[in-house]
Amino acid sequence: MKLNKVANYPFPLSTIAEIGKSFKEFIYVVGYTTRIGLECFLYIPYVFLRWRGTVKQMYISGVGSLGVVLIVAAFTGMIIATQTGLELKRFGQEEFIGGVVAVSICREMGPFMTGLILAATVTSSMTAEIGTMAVSEELDALEVMSISPVKFLVAQRVFALTIMCPAVTVVTDIVGIFGGAIVGATNLDVSFASYYENAKFILSMNMWPGNLPKDVLTGILKSFVFGFVISVIGCAQGLLTTNGAMGVGKSTRLSVVYSYLMVIILGFLLTYLFYFAF
Repeated sequence: MKLNKVANYPFPLSTIAEIGKSFKEFIYVVGYTTRIGLECFLYIPYVFLRWRGTVKQMYISGVGSLGVVLIVAAFTGMIIATQTGLELKRFGQEEFIGGVVAVSICREMGPFMTGLILAATVTSSMTAEIGTMAVSEELDALEVMSISPVKFLVAQRVFALTIMCPAVTVVTDIVGIFGGAIVGATNLDVSFASYYENAKFILSMNMWPGNLPKDVLTGILKSFVFGFVISVIGCAQGLLTTNGAMGVGKSTRLSVVYSYLMVIILGFLLTYLFYFAF
């Protein structure tokens, strides 16, 4: 996006003008990103028609990130178990460590960490790929041929990450809970059987209709939202890229920053919605 340069106003008018320019640019980016997200819904049938490309994007978005996810998930579970276990042990309640870790991972930390990892790996990659196409005028060539860049490049990527983010979150939950079990067995004298029984008991205390654990489903629903939002942000930033290699770097940085902010903000809003509004 090209905006007119701020005129050489004297201070403090120049500062106010810069703030106004930044605000105008931010509003434009928000509106453009929202439009891209809504436009993706129009091309859902096209995503299934080009299923090979969609499967490839799903592999890149999910399987390609599993290595980092597994490491982060395991250590996240171990950190939660260590910190909470030390406090529970003071009161002789260390047998509840399984429930604490399970709820923390499934409800919040699982989707949260997955969203951040995928934003850093997959979203940045989307922005760099599409941004490079933008500065090399490949997107202009698509438009000349009456091919929508959103239809041809964006829809598959958004669909793939929206589907794979919950799948990766499930893996994160399992590995994180297992990491907590290792700490419980080695440092807190809590057997694996006792750990998993307590985790199962605590998760079953809060159920949704259909006898489904609310904490687990809440995390999965969050990850659907995270996957959709961060993928749209990444693709939109790529489409907005200008000014050559420097512009690609700037767009990639902004896509990660915006994705991180949205994961944090939406994480709070969705938790509030699921646990206080209902």
